[in-house]
Amino acid sequence: MISRGARQAGFAYQAVYRYMINLINEVGTQNRVKLPSLRQLSQRLNVSISTIQYAYSLLEKEGRVYSVAKSGYYAWPLAENPEALPSGDLLEGLYLAARRPGMVVLSGDEPALPASLDSTLLRLERELLRQYPHPSQPWSQPCGVWELRAALAARYTTSPTQCWHADDVYIGADLRGVLEMLIEVLGLKGASVIVESPCDWLILRLLQDAGVKIIELELTADGGLDLMRLENLLRDEPVQALLLSPLASLPSGVAPPACDPLEVAQLLERYGCWLLENDSRSELNFNPAHVALRDLVNPERLVVFSTFEKILGPEAPHGYVLCRPMSSELQRQFLLRSFRLSSIRQRAIARLYHGGRIDQHLRALRQRLREQAETVGERLDQHLAGLVSYIMPTGGATFWLKSTRTVDMRQVFQHLLARQVVVAPGELFSISGLHRQHLRVSHGFQGLPELDRALAAVGEALRQAQLG
Repeated sequence: MISRGARQAGFAYQAVYRYMINLINEVGTQNRVKLPSLRQLSQRLNVSISTIQYAYSLLEKEGRVYSVAKSGYYAWPLAENPEALPSGDLLEGLYLAARRPGMVVLSGDEPALPASLDSTLLRLERELLRQYPHPSQPWSQPCGVWELRAALAARYTTSPTQCWHADDVYIGADLRGVLEMLIEVLGLKGASVIVESPCDWLILRLLQDAGVKIIELELTADGGLDLMRLENLLRDEPVQALLLSPLASLPSGVAPPACDPLEVAQLLERYGCWLLENDSRSELNFNPAHVALRDLVNPERLVVFSTFEKILGPEAPHGYVLCRPMSSELQRQFLLRSFRLSSIRQRAIARLYHGGRIDQHLRALRQRLREQAETVGERLDQHLAGLVSYIMPTGGATFWLKSTRTVDMRQVFQHLLARQVVVAPGELFSISGLHRQHLRVSHGFQGLPELDRALAAVGEALRQAQLG
């Protein structure tokens, strides 16, 4: 049980997090181990289920645990030999390697890391706890507290016709839970969904596990959409939805050509297709001046989903949805899922929006990310000239590199693990074998001497893995 003193000294989820770290570190086998359920830990530690959800969400973001639908959470084993991948699962190998001490992890995508608002968020929570010593039960507002829903609605409203209201906003425990619910509400199981490629592996695996028929639409070299192929797919396939990032493709961080949004909106209207917009990184564009696709499409066929984590940090893992139609079904699903979220945490985030602190933070964060991108771009040119090509990112925290020669990228990955460097091979961002000549590296890495060593190792690995 977590003592009263521990809960008073810090927030309960922090104590739960530390408890879980110790529990995971006790896993000494090479087999994956199932962890206690939310309810079991809640009873064991005498804290709420939402507190356990917070801790598990942070652990999952760090690659320490993973969840299996209708089964629970499992700990990734800390293998003695990270180069060995007995299961053949590349993502599992990446997570295992990233956990090992001494690894230079270039595979991440944590844009808020250079300037997290974690400490500010915790300070606001303490202030709110004094104001609301006995907050209302979280399940009294199953779709999220009104203050935060209203703040998000105002954030996304751009005109009298492109407006949102608090009742259009739904807040869940994390992005995974929100996406699982959307798949259910929109009836996507067994349906065809066009997904931009490359695409976030979390989204790809969730869709795949749910039995969604994924049709990958590979982005053009400049980060735009192949509109001719998109129209052919919409015409020839029973496509129910198109899943896109609004302002910058992922993981390349390159803004699409300005002419794309209007043409895409016209195609979606012509074929009656839903738009699922992944908005988790759009506010990280260095020059946020483009028109968002969501402002051009039929609002009755629009769903926007996102998470606070990419702009605020891991202390704000909540996911959220904006959707005008299907409100009764969304409310029903939120009631059934019983997201028991901290009302204090949500009010603290709302205060960041209402007080203008989010905008101030984003200006500083975008500037920091831009500077980091320029610095790492110089290092890439120094160490990988002639070995890779890339487009300078216009947002986010990663570079999308393409080998200039045909290589075995899995061999590159294994070679780097032996030198204590972790990168994300491009095939992780596809389910059909695309991007095998690509890799993603973070420009949010701290420590230039280690970065120089790591990039020199990447260059060596690319040379050794050349085919033909």
